[in-house]
Amino acid sequence: MHDMMPRLAAYAFPAIRRSKLETLQVNLGYLCNQVCLHCHVNAGPKRTELMSRETVDQLLAYIDKQAIKTLDLTGGAPEMNPEFKYLVEQARQRGVHVIDRCNLTILQVPGYEDMAQFLAEQQVEIVASLPCYLEDNVDAQRGKGVFGDSIKSLQQLNALGYGVDGSGLELSLVYNPQGPSLPPPQEALEADYKAHLKAEFDIVFTRLFALANLPVQRFGSTLVSKGEFEPYMETLKASHSDDNLAGVMCRSTLSVDWQGYVYDCDFNQMLKMPLAATQDSNGQGQTHIADLLSTELENSPIAVAGHCYGCTAGQGSSCGGALN
Repeated sequence: MHDMMPRLAAYAFPAIRRSKLETLQVNLGYLCNQVCLHCHVNAGPKRTELMSRETVDQLLAYIDKQAIKTLDLTGGAPEMNPEFKYLVEQARQRGVHVIDRCNLTILQVPGYEDMAQFLAEQQVEIVASLPCYLEDNVDAQRGKGVFGDSIKSLQQLNALGYGVDGSGLELSLVYNPQGPSLPPPQEALEADYKAHLKAEFDIVFTRLFALANLPVQRFGSTLVSKGEFEPYMETLKASHSDDNLAGVMCRSTLSVDWQGYVYDCDFNQMLKMPLAATQDSNGQGQTHIADLLSTELENSPIAVAGHCYGCTAGQGSSCGGALN
């Protein structure tokens, strides 16, 4: 693995500060049934890192103390953590909105046959990866057979009411470019997705998020090995818009890793960039969520580096899609 930080540190990014904390984005572990080229956490079926029940309970204590509105669950495949259902149920009992970042194929894996029904019963919002509506493109990026299983899962979710107007069950799809390029305009791409999936598979969904690939972990290393890292960074920086700074997700979101340590965003987590609000003078020092119960983060600085241009380039990009 190439060390990304010296490369990313060479690209200065504007200083930004936190607004009111509303969302806890939690990585439940790196175990996954897929191995995708663009995966920024290097997830896969051989990974063993999984959040424990003890840490899950510490999360719930933080949610209670800070009155968190939204719990955004990621992985790996977050559903593969044995504590997934417990955490979802506990959060929903507290009236917290839960998002599951689902790779879709997990719903077809033996042992997870009841997961779609569980998510519907708990009224969990699903944000599902489908990097293209064409089979060849998806299988090239995510593995052979992924597209077919994804379509089966989408049809299963539609049958439960997901993505259907008036059901209250939101189903968003996520598009990633296949390589070092910015995603096309989200609105036009969403119209293409909706038309194609409806015509070919009778599938409906709520909205599309078009996300830029950030140059970290597996994708970043691939860029370095191909000599494409600097050109991609220049593309991102040249496409930066100051207007997007107000809407970046890190301003209202706290990222938590599988061990319970906190970061300003999911990508900073993968780069081991500690929470800026609690860094020492050398920019070091990990902070655990259990030690943050009474800490007020509003207006504290956010740790930034060159990868942040991936969130402010073009239309802007975050885990919630285009910013403008």
